[in-house]
Amino acid sequence: MTELTAQWWRDAVVYQVYPRSFCDSDGDGIGDLAGIESKLDHLQWLGVDAVWLSPVYRSPMADFGYDISDHCDVDPVFGDLAAFDRLVAAVHDRDMFLVMDYVANHTSDQHPWFRAALGSAESPDRRRYIWRDPAPDGGPPNNWIRAFSPEPAWTLDESSGQYYLHLFLPEQPDLNWSDPRVRRDMGEVLRFWMDRGVDGFRADVIHCIGKPEHLEDAPQDLAGLPACIFDQGPGTHECLRELRRVIDGDSPEEHLFLGETAVFDRRQQLSYLGDGDELHLAFNFLAVHTRWDAAAWRSELAATYEAYGELDAWPTWVLSNHDIPRQATRFGSVARARAAAVLLLTQRGTPFLYQGEELGLLDAEVPPHRQVDPGGRDGCRAPMPWSADERGGWVPDMWLPPPPSAATVSVEAQRGDDGSMLAHHRRLLELRRSLPVLRSGDFELLDAPEGVLRYRRHLPDPAAGPHTIEVAINFTASVARDAVSPGEQLAGTHHAGGPSGISDTLLPDEARVVVP
Repeated sequence: MTELTAQWWRDAVVYQVYPRSFCDSDGDGIGDLAGIESKLDHLQWLGVDAVWLSPVYRSPMADFGYDISDHCDVDPVFGDLAAFDRLVAAVHDRDMFLVMDYVANHTSDQHPWFRAALGSAESPDRRRYIWRDPAPDGGPPNNWIRAFSPEPAWTLDESSGQYYLHLFLPEQPDLNWSDPRVRRDMGEVLRFWMDRGVDGFRADVIHCIGKPEHLEDAPQDLAGLPACIFDQGPGTHECLRELRRVIDGDSPEEHLFLGETAVFDRRQQLSYLGDGDELHLAFNFLAVHTRWDAAAWRSELAATYEAYGELDAWPTWVLSNHDIPRQATRFGSVARARAAAVLLLTQRGTPFLYQGEELGLLDAEVPPHRQVDPGGRDGCRAPMPWSADERGGWVPDMWLPPPPSAATVSVEAQRGDDGSMLAHHRRLLELRRSLPVLRSGDFELLDAPEGVLRYRRHLPDPAAGPHTIEVAINFTASVARDAVSPGEQLAGTHHAGGPSGISDTLLPDEARVVVP
């Protein structure tokens, strides 16, 4: 049975589940909570420590759960609160932790708060959202553009004559976090789920919740990214500190507060950690979008460790999620995705693994008539293939098409193959769990031939296992010589293990973890 300990996430590998596409228990073509519960043994066998659920709240599904109509209930497509409680218990019984998405920036336009706010500027719930009078020409109040569209981030409520703000879809009106009732009630949402056993929260676009007071026009090149200017005022940080106090409650540092901080300024990203009193962890989107290139990764690693080291803060590492193309698609091959797994799981910090990456999935090819996501992200959300058949064990009318070669990349097909991507991930996760040097050791970049990334993890006084590990990754399609120290191979893309004195040469796309 899982016991909460202070900052448990520092040693954890977190696995993201996109519930609609994970496992369908009732044959309706959509994944659900019972399906997730039925596959927890797979996650335990794989070796992950925590499960992060994308939204399962009640929702009209305009943005597939990120438009919430009731923050304290489960949408029937996924099950109900009893099914959620069973899932929490099952996760804890396997000594894992459960993290939920927390969508704080906006609600659904079907939320009772917004329905009550419509039509009258005198409504008591009006202040829960952000309303402005039209510009002098009758158009939107400023030049902000919503995500996934060239359209304004404002919609006119004709009955009241005012516009409401929505940084995303019109069906997702932004909450007004300067309203004390919003802060109070959204704090109660956190308490509701913690009382049900949830161990932490991943806060969706949390950098967006504090808006500039006067909502001025953005510079033209940022009109579609107005969140980039939000850090000018203290609003976001004040709200984060208040939420952190709720999450800490009487047991500080036991419940995780993780933020989707989708900004590309490292200082701004780090600012959301506050003085240890805001987020515990902030997603590093600079790393997410680093291209597959040794020099680019060397620069990103150096900058990240320097910045986090100055604050004595703990970094995160993530290479894919439900919003961006999968690693094998983005980096160009499954071979590179194997190397990327080594890169991800040998860093100092908390790694996040998106469902299906352990199988080396490619993005699905979704024909126009099957496309459903307003942001064009369907390909990376294709259903997880479990069985060795053309649909991966899903019914014919599943909500999205399966990924390519579903039968051959399925869990069933890979489970017994020691050379599979699945076995590769399991070895890396087992290695990380067994060696303290990989979880908490120091990080040092090493000299390497062009196109190769080399680094060392070192722990002066390890509790168990070697105190120095070297990782070398060949980012090129050529053989790289003098690329890695000879020694005992612990893991790698091309071999499960190896004897002492192995070659110092890396094959194309090869990654190796050795004791030098």
